[in-house]
Amino acid sequence: MLARLYKYRWQYVMIFPAVLLLFLFNYVPMAGIQIAFRDFQIGSSIWDSAWVGWDNFAFLQEPQFWVVVQNTLFISVLKFVFGFPAPIILALMINELVHNGFKRFVQSVSYLPHFFSWIVVAYILQSFLTLDGGLANDLIAKMGGEPIFFLGSEEWFRPMIISSGLWKEVGWNTILYLAAISAIDPQLYEAAKVEGAGKWAQIKHVTLPGIMPTVSIVLILSIPSLITVGMDQIYPLMNPANMQVADVLDTYVLRTGLQQGYFGMATAIGLLSSIISLILVVLTNQLSRKLNGEGLW
Repeated sequence: MLARLYKYRWQYVMIFPAVLLLFLFNYVPMAGIQIAFRDFQIGSSIWDSAWVGWDNFAFLQEPQFWVVVQNTLFISVLKFVFGFPAPIILALMINELVHNGFKRFVQSVSYLPHFFSWIVVAYILQSFLTLDGGLANDLIAKMGGEPIFFLGSEEWFRPMIISSGLWKEVGWNTILYLAAISAIDPQLYEAAKVEGAGKWAQIKHVTLPGIMPTVSIVLILSIPSLITVGMDQIYPLMNPANMQVADVLDTYVLRTGLQQGYFGMATAIGLLSSIISLILVVLTNQLSRKLNGEGLW
């Protein structure tokens, strides 16, 4: 053991800062989990706050909490159904482009929105969809239709969230799959052509099996997002008119913890969400290993 440590001493020295940062910012703060079981108030110490047991979990009996859970699951399932296969399909389409210059142009244009913050994206959506002067409503009016209050509509809120998420992230998420495709042995494609396989057959029997390990890993890592759908995307677009369908766990925790001062309850909600996410990751990893032998561990 000591000989191995000495042999790779410089590698350990190089990774030590990363391990230290991981410990300081990911493990040390876990001491704050006890706030979920204490009556913590601003100005007092965590260690001096009184224990209240399971009192902070009383939100489980509130009807509004289950409405929030329903909204969270509905949006997260829609994001997963549309958002998970979209970058795979786009990567396959980009890979089939023949002209290298045009291929690089398409890839660059597709992942450029990733670098916009959600505040900027929200401003773009508000400018585009506003009832007075928005491009979308101007087009609808010119076609003889009635203007639609997109930003205050419960019916249009979820499609707006899903479509804006796809526009912003689908190009960036293709990078992993394009890298996986580039690692496939070209001789496999040559062998498929010799056997008479066309483009669709090559994609089905060479490309998709070649990127399947990457797909499995991305699937496992994306499962926790079923609980956290992204407050930074939803909060700028949320208003009293669409609150009933826009309020999700992240915004509920923000409102409960920071705005109303119920830090114990907010921590309890976060703890419960983390436990559920951990269970989902473990189950998905086990399922992935049984289906195709690939997993995180």
